Order: sequence, then C-alpha cells, then structure tokens
Amino acid sequence: MTNPTQSEKSAGNGGFERRDIGAGAVLYFLAGLAVLGVITYFLVNGVYRYLENQNEAQQTPVSPLATNAVKDTRHLPPEYNGDYDRYLQKNFPSPQLEIDERNQMDKIRQHEAQTLSTYDWIDQKAGTVRIPIERAMDLIAQRGLPVRAQASAQAADDGKKKVKATQ
Repeated sequence: MTNPTQSEKSAGNGGFERRDIGAGAVLYFLAGLAVLGVITYFLVNGVYRYLENQNEAQQTPVSPLATNAVKDTRHLPPEYNGDYDRYLQKNFPSPQLEIDERNQMDKIRQHEAQTLSTYDWIDQKAGTVRIPIERAMDLIAQRGLPVRAQASAQAADDGKKKVKATQ
C-alpha cells in the first residue's frame, strides 16, 4: 500500500516556472545603475569641491615673512626626485616628523644591543671603560657586591656614644 505524494501545484512542469526573465529588463536595470553611478560621482565631487572652497576661505592668511609658502601641501612638487629624506631636510624646518618609524626603531635597538655587548672607552683619561653586560654580571657573581667599610660603621657608633655622653 504505497501512496505516492504529489505536489499541490503540479501543472505538469515539475514545480518550477518555464518562462525566463527578459533580457531587456536586465539591460535597463544595468543602464539605470550606470547612470545613477555617474550622477552620484558628480554629486559627491561637487560636495567635496564646495567643502574645499569653504575650508580655503576660512584659513588664516600665511605670514608675509614666509618666503616659500606652498599652497597645496598634499602633492609633492617637481623638485622631489624620489629621495624623500633629502627633500624633507632641505624644505622643512626641524623638528621633523619620523619618516620610517620601524627602521629607525630597529637602528636604535641595534645600537643599544651593540652598546650592551661590546667593550669601549667611556673616559680614556680617567681609565673608565664599558664592558659587556654579561661580563659585568660574571664579575659581580665572582667578586660579590661592594660592601660598606667597617670604619664608617665604627665612626657612626662613636658618634652615638658622644651624643649620649653630652646629654
């Protein structure tokens, strides 16, 4: 006793529509989308141009003492030939912003590591030298930390006795 199941909308087409979407409707939609995109582009461009003009009108005037005031600093001038470091040093006063923070920090860390791991003179006339930190820790482990001399402890005790005697 099997009861075959049948769809309620069985019109003999297997449960789906046989008619395709029209190509004209798709083309009209795409054309409308392109026109809307172009209109949006010009609208946004006009708004930005208006805001830029408003911003320029509200800027304070450049000092008459400035000899090389550039109107637009967002674009590099023609004298920039690919060497950004030299261009900044020539055209901008100190202090300047960092250009390459990561490499500058790496150079600082390498210099510190070299300082901590090499021998060098601190004051050659006085005979003061810098030794690597590992060697300094070994020397402290062998010799121990410096301690206060006993003479100063005895002088402190003598000072306390004199204070008691005068009271």
